[in-house]
Amino acid sequence: MKDTFYKFQGTGNDFVMIDNRENQFSKDDTALIARICNRRFGVGADGLILLEEDEQTDFKMVYFNADGKVGSMCGNGGRCIVAFAHLLGLIKNKAEFSAVDGKHEASIEGDVISLKMQDVHEIRKKSNAVYMNTGSPHHVQLVNGLKTFNVFQEGARLRYGVYGEKGSNINFVEINQSEGFDIRTYERGVEDETLSCGTGVTAVALGMHHMGKTKEHAIAIKALGGDLEVSFEERNGVYSNIYLKGEAKQVFKGEITW
Repeated sequence: MKDTFYKFQGTGNDFVMIDNRENQFSKDDTALIARICNRRFGVGADGLILLEEDEQTDFKMVYFNADGKVGSMCGNGGRCIVAFAHLLGLIKNKAEFSAVDGKHEASIEGDVISLKMQDVHEIRKKSNAVYMNTGSPHHVQLVNGLKTFNVFQEGARLRYGVYGEKGSNINFVEINQSEGFDIRTYERGVEDETLSCGTGVTAVALGMHHMGKTKEHAIAIKALGGDLEVSFEERNGVYSNIYLKGEAKQVFKGEITW
């Protein structure tokens, strides 16, 4: 069989997007999805996203990690699927869609997508880090010398050694000269460093505020793949009205045989 696919990226976090409103794609074929995401033998991506029909919202987002397994919420993927839905003519400048962690709202202004994330009710303090779930589990740790830090080695050690087989995404953070934060992320499912991680960027913004490293409620985060902004409200340790904002663009369109 053949499928038309689209490649999108959000600050370097790249995804294969397929319009699956007619349910033609084989969602149970883990090996197929992993092969499509493979950068040597397939299209190459950090994940694969299906756009499907949804009775209550504009569309449904079904996300798979690069290893072919169903993933938790992906923030950059959420922004990219909104751009994809706009390309398909399903939405104009606003969207509501369902994902694995519930409903999301988004707005579009050119290439910039602002995505509303789920509220965060708990942030756990660790000895030199914090842990929370922003749609996906995230460990956030301040380090010195982020540019030369061995993210793959230390990320893998924490991902498996501390959080076990189920794992967590691991984010390393450093305060930058612009009073924002630089981030590098080891992503579970990809099992490597990625250029950007939307739920990770969200976790970093909330984590830095929670740790008292900033008093701002709109925080600039610089990932390897580009710049993002996270805004939020906080009351009694609960974070709400969280928005992840940044560019999401189409890279190319193609056809894949499977």
